[in-house]
Amino acid sequence: MTDFKPIVAIDGPSGAGKSTISKLLARRLGFAHIDTGAMYRCVALAALRRGVDPDDEAALGALSLALNIEFRRVDGAQRVFLDGEDVSDAIRTPEVSLLTSRVSSLAAVRDNLTALQRRMGEKGGVVLEGRDIGTVVFPHAEAKFFLTASAQERGRRRYLELKEKGLDVDLARTVAEVEARDVADSSRQHAPLMQATDAVLIDSTDLTIDQVVERMAAAVAARSEERIRS
Repeated sequence: MTDFKPIVAIDGPSGAGKSTISKLLARRLGFAHIDTGAMYRCVALAALRRGVDPDDEAALGALSLALNIEFRRVDGAQRVFLDGEDVSDAIRTPEVSLLTSRVSSLAAVRDNLTALQRRMGEKGGVVLEGRDIGTVVFPHAEAKFFLTASAQERGRRRYLELKEKGLDVDLARTVAEVEARDVADSSRQHAPLMQATDAVLIDSTDLTIDQVVERMAAAVAARSEERIRS
């Protein structure tokens, strides 16, 4: 028997299925789940509500330090709380999504949230999802994955998700927004979206959720066995 519990890093572009897959994988492994993208979305939502200029890095950096962001389980599901308010749905609107890309490109915001993410996951036994987990937040994570899918498929998934929430969205526009987010995330100067050299690439375009989770769980188990043997 061993007490070894790895840090699992899942990176990838918008709409790749990271949130769904990460939650299911964490449940299967019995690990905690941290949605780092939701943390940046909380900063963007707070900036919108408070009228903070999205180009004012100093103000947004101070804002990111002042916010209380928590993940809590409510009726068996993980919810995101911002200063005590459940904002799980509020942070998923198209408006917040677009602003999140701008907010997350700022070094002051990323540095503050990276420090918080490291504190949350440093003891292991955790699945973290985002865009720079395996490259910046935990470059030495024991298990890394880069989850992706075609832009068309990712846009379709996001479109269906938003429609289910009753939002008035257009498929073509949603796909275009996904593509725009890809460009912004990959070209930003500070911690750009990129695949870690030691991450396992998984293209989920033609895979089911269960198939993706199975592949990841098997890879984590193999990595854990290697660590035990060493």
